[in-house]
Amino acid sequence: MNNIKVLMISKALIVGAYHKKLEELSALGIQLELVIPDKWGNRYPEIVSSPVYAIHKLPVIFSGKNHFHFYLHLDKLIDKIQPDVIHIDEESFSFVTFQVLRIANRKNIPSVFFNWQNIYKQFPFPFSFFEQYALSHASSGIAGTEEVKDVLFRKGCRLPLYVIPQFGVDTDVFFKQQQSELKKKIIGNCNGFVIGYCGRFVEEKGISDILTACSKLPSIVHIVLIGEGLFRSELVRQSALMGIEDRLHIVDSVLSTEMPRYLNILDCLVLPSHTRPNWKEQFGRVLIEAMACEVPVIGSNSGEIPNVIGHAGLIFPEGNTQALRDCLQKLFEDKMIRMNLGRAGRIRAEKYFTQRKIAEDIVEVYKSVIRK
Repeated sequence: MNNIKVLMISKALIVGAYHKKLEELSALGIQLELVIPDKWGNRYPEIVSSPVYAIHKLPVIFSGKNHFHFYLHLDKLIDKIQPDVIHIDEESFSFVTFQVLRIANRKNIPSVFFNWQNIYKQFPFPFSFFEQYALSHASSGIAGTEEVKDVLFRKGCRLPLYVIPQFGVDTDVFFKQQQSELKKKIIGNCNGFVIGYCGRFVEEKGISDILTACSKLPSIVHIVLIGEGLFRSELVRQSALMGIEDRLHIVDSVLSTEMPRYLNILDCLVLPSHTRPNWKEQFGRVLIEAMACEVPVIGSNSGEIPNVIGHAGLIFPEGNTQALRDCLQKLFEDKMIRMNLGRAGRIRAEKYFTQRKIAEDIVEVYKSVIRK
């Protein structure tokens, strides 16, 4: 079953580094057409053309609103493309998923949605309606983790469900490399021990725990936070109260294609997420990117973090800053442990989390929905 024509609809693919999965899908014989927003919030797509798949930028209503948005002119584009399968890279309860499924069912096109929601929730109307429509009208669903799959079954889903992470890591781009000049530029010297975090600056990510743990470590230990968010000012305030403001370095969000350089200035990466009643860590993609770069990783036991890290890093109880400090102390004092965990991380990323592996699994989903 070759040359399957797939229309993929995804706001996430405004990020350039994620497109490697699309290249792998194309290499596996998928004739791919991609729909992305012409603008998402205040961000523009990093990649707008490709020699191996078509990219269609469409205007979006409620741009930047994860579960409220929908596309203009989508119906006409689907008529023009006439795909064999529509891959809706969005949650089952999102407005855009409902929009696309209505069109797909009217045109009798098999469709697949993707879910990250790993906490059982009863959504208010109209999202509860969107969700039930998706669970009864899609051809199949992809769950990012086993926990997500269990949530969908509890919701009454009887569709075929496949467990596949949304994106893998490009191990040809994310690998160990020397970045001493960049390290010196950010922390002021090449000899400091650098603890890193990358992601949203929000309270539930547990970033304050990194500050607390590092305040009890020697002054040679520096913290590099890469990202953006409203919690930034609070982090700066906390660092001043702890007397470590000169060791805290905040880097505004960088292009996804630049992330390998920044990860390679780190001696370890920490993802200290806190579980909340309405949220827990769904995957932690930066973990597999750091692992591919042979950067040892430390994670809390929130959500999927322990399953992503496996035995290739260190896990501590979420919110336990003393346990986090002990993990950091261990890596700070023992270079051999850092090297061994770095190598183990690379091996794990290559075995389970490459973009090629993700693409191969997704192609099997496409074949399955077409057969049915």
